[in-house]
Amino acid sequence: MSAASRFELGAFVTECGAELPDAELSYRTYGALNSTGTNCVLLPSYYTGTHRSYEPWIGSGVAFDPADWFVVAVDMFGNGLSSSPSNTTDSACFPLVTVADNVRAQRLLLDSLGVRSIAIAAGWSMGAMQCYEWAVRFPDMVRSLLPICGSARCSEFNRVFLDGISATLRADPGYLTSDCAPTAGLRAFGIVYAGWAYSRDFFAHGTYRELGYESVDAVLDSWADDHAAMHPGNLMAMLATWRAADVGRSVPGGWNSALATIRAETIVMPGTTDAYFTLADNVTECALIAGGEMRPIDSDLGHIAGRPGIRARETAQVTGAARELLDRVRV
Repeated sequence: MSAASRFELGAFVTECGAELPDAELSYRTYGALNSTGTNCVLLPSYYTGTHRSYEPWIGSGVAFDPADWFVVAVDMFGNGLSSSPSNTTDSACFPLVTVADNVRAQRLLLDSLGVRSIAIAAGWSMGAMQCYEWAVRFPDMVRSLLPICGSARCSEFNRVFLDGISATLRADPGYLTSDCAPTAGLRAFGIVYAGWAYSRDFFAHGTYRELGYESVDAVLDSWADDHAAMHPGNLMAMLATWRAADVGRSVPGGWNSALATIRAETIVMPGTTDAYFTLADNVTECALIAGGEMRPIDSDLGHIAGRPGIRARETAQVTGAARELLDRVRV
């Protein structure tokens, strides 16, 4: 298990004006920062993931070699390692923390580490959302951008998905009480989520066997078991962050204008069968980024196609794009 460090933010005020007292970010670094502070690779965590989740991308022979790059894998608020309902005294009052709040906190972290420029901001899913925010909020700092199976904002259709899975948890009477864990709601949350995470062909063609599942029922049982062990407050806090995501929230002209400000070399990598960060939405977003290149991951894994370390052929596509971008912006 990777060793994490902690960055103390003190009283952190969110976009919405709420305060996170004694706020902290959890993170891990790999490799060494160069003398000019310009060889940083930033990997923000994704929904239910941690800094450890990116380890399949970090090392010799994969996307980000610590012999060349200073890799910073940072945990988003709400994931149980950074400040979250599960480690906050008054978990019921944990505020909405936006994607922009995460990025503002991460900027403070990188400043404290001596980072002056980000060679690449890369991330899967909610990690991609944070990378888009970085490229919009700090366009002079991000030299290349690799959003994988994510988007610059949460679409209306994506919100339908999020509201559906959250309803399963809210329906458990134990969700709003401290008497018992909402195990039934958590298991239902995981089962419903599994149906969105993978594609129709993943199930129809038996691709699940490649990932070690014996049957469709085994897929559902595994997702139910995984989510039953998770903290409901953390799941809902990160879901609220996801639902509110929009790089145009504080930009005059909104979303379209925000994407037009991105200066980073950009390769956008949606999954061709992603059910909620859809290919169509990614095409629309990429067209608004000057010089942005679409490079879809042709896969039957659905949203999971871009998840670090799932299957070799998808990992190879991500690795190729990452190395290409890093070669373009190397200084």
